[in-house]
Amino acid sequence: MSNEATKPIKILFVCLGNICRSPAAEGVMRKQAQEKGLDDQIEIDSAGLGNWHVGDLPDRRMRTAAATRGYNLTHHARQITKKDFDRFDLIIGMDEENVKALKRLAPSAEAQKKVVRMTAYSTIRPRPATVPDPYYGTTRDFDYALDLLEDACQGLIDHLF
Repeated sequence: MSNEATKPIKILFVCLGNICRSPAAEGVMRKQAQEKGLDDQIEIDSAGLGNWHVGDLPDRRMRTAAATRGYNLTHHARQITKKDFDRFDLIIGMDEENVKALKRLAPSAEAQKKVVRMTAYSTIRPRPATVPDPYYGTTRDFDYALDLLEDACQGLIDHLF
């Protein structure tokens, strides 16, 4: 991290609708940062590429899976805006399609540099290419998404600090 210890690193997690993966990443990162005493050094939010679920809580199945691991997902879905590219230092997409869409939405080449795929911080080898969307899956798919998010959030913290 830079010498500006008082300025928090601002991270935005993004998935398609902001009801499964990105709010889960937000919850996981928030808890991991808090457990490491970093919660005043990181500002965390999440958003979706689409507007289908704006205002909704995360998917009930994701909230249930997350709660069994101690995460309380209370974020209300919102859609990403171009202003987010100015506000956040890192904009993290859950899969390659999210990353491509985010780069198309970015208002400048500089803003595109802020976009990265979540699994870029994964410590699992071989590194998974994506955090798959569990929306049409089973309980196992929600658990697998959380496994990947826990690992990648830890990797992101290690990378930043």
